[in-house]
Amino acid sequence: MSKEILINAESQEKRVAIVQDGLLLEFHIERPQDRTIVGNIYKGRIEAVMPSIGAAFVDIGLAKNGFLYLSEIESAYESIEAPQQTPIKEVKKGQEVLVQVVKESFGTKGPRLSTQIGLAGRYLVIMPLEKQGGISRRIEDEVERRRLRDIFKKLKLPDAVGFIVRTAASGRSEQELTRDAEFLHKLWKRLEKTAQGKKAPALVYEEYDLALRAIRDSFTEDVTKLIVDSKPEFYRIQHFMRTFLSYLCKKVELYRGDDLFGAKDVEKQINHIFESHVYMKSKAYLIIEPTECLVVIDVNSGGFKKKVNQEEMAFKVNCEAALEIARQLVLRDLGGIIVIDFIDMEREGHRRELLNILKNALATDRAKYDILGISKFGIVEMTRERIHKTVQMLSFHPCPYCKGKGKLRSPQTLGIFALKELKRYLKGKSLKQVSLTLAPPVIDEILKDKEALRAIEHKYRIKINLIANPTAHLEDIRMS
Repeated sequence: MSKEILINAESQEKRVAIVQDGLLLEFHIERPQDRTIVGNIYKGRIEAVMPSIGAAFVDIGLAKNGFLYLSEIESAYESIEAPQQTPIKEVKKGQEVLVQVVKESFGTKGPRLSTQIGLAGRYLVIMPLEKQGGISRRIEDEVERRRLRDIFKKLKLPDAVGFIVRTAASGRSEQELTRDAEFLHKLWKRLEKTAQGKKAPALVYEEYDLALRAIRDSFTEDVTKLIVDSKPEFYRIQHFMRTFLSYLCKKVELYRGDDLFGAKDVEKQINHIFESHVYMKSKAYLIIEPTECLVVIDVNSGGFKKKVNQEEMAFKVNCEAALEIARQLVLRDLGGIIVIDFIDMEREGHRRELLNILKNALATDRAKYDILGISKFGIVEMTRERIHKTVQMLSFHPCPYCKGKGKLRSPQTLGIFALKELKRYLKGKSLKQVSLTLAPPVIDEILKDKEALRAIEHKYRIKINLIANPTAHLEDIRMS
């Protein structure tokens, strides 16, 4: 099984694709003006305290103030045993607080902040203000979990800090984990010193860019190779790899051609990310319709042709759809409330098995998610964390023609509408002729009923000139 990380680096944007056996699993874009601030640590100043909603708005030096729960400020003060920290009841405007961005700004909302600082390494996340840590739930082997706990019991650092053991730590040696822990601890001490020397609002720590995050989070031993198409980026990655992942350096390659994503047949797959219909091998298909806070996914049997009964057909299509849905959730980074309408199945055993297939397919998803279950009608409700702006949000803006409806009026409807608009235009005017400029399909519909045109000409004693404009938008109507 071949798994590759492809990095396309240009001055306008960086793109990362993770491909397994030619199939696109993950795709991310980052542009200089849209670079994520998630993971950044700021020394902020409280601008407003809102007890009614249990939150504070914090100035971190960006266009929008960040949102921080008061309960988090309280826990942060309790965890730092310093006399200068103020009790929660006295939190007021002007106080300084160290915060980390956990969620991007969306719409009119500012970034979501947290005082629970976390710095991610290759295998660990250090929680410097916490005394306790934990192990990723995705490491399910109890023997391995015990081994990891034993390593951290023996770990000796100058300060008592908490660590979260990442999934990538599974199977790693004590030396590798200890080295990662010591590096993160040193990094934290350096950031702490930096924060003390800065006046709020100020950036204290900036998270890695897209390429380095992809390497840190996804460049595991099962990856066959990492290919990058930019020489400067290749040297930067090599330097990073020698520092943190020297044993994987030999897997990094420089692509010397003109089109890495085209050569790997990835560009076509990227274009499909933005389509609402997703076709599967069986010729069944999904319809994916995202809104601002809700995603609806509908499973359709489509051209499924195997000779089986209705129940078996529904089960086979649903199982294939569950695997594809898990892939699409990651690929499109869909978040919020997600409702999946599978094809109805009568057997309870089939419904249970389908739910297990969906859960197993989502096991490698790094985003937090929660699946509520499956109803007898085949409806699955789940939530999925969305941290960054999606690829679709970065690549598209709302259509100025359909205004978000996603549909345009038919030529027949527009033909009727255009004649009504013409009558409104002519009302109260005394003209000898008028030109009506429309898209050719709309002209064709109007000419199917020439009597309607003659009636208007007779009523207003005017000559109507129909002008077809091949470049006009379908809904564009012009009168002169």
